[in-house]
Amino acid sequence: MSERAVPYHCPYCGDENLFPREGAGAWECRSCLRAFTVQMTGMIRPGGGDA
Repeated sequence: MSERAVPYHCPYCGDENLFPREGAGAWECRSCLRAFTVQMTGMIRPGGGDA
């Protein structure tokens, strides 16, 4: 999967002032001046637990 996961809110301040950064899944919030990444860690089974 090559598409970038798009966050709609900053996980720190909740603002929507987000811009992509260089790097896999990297984003920056220009409201609180924090940078973070979004990464899928795996799939879960419907009953819970790792796939």
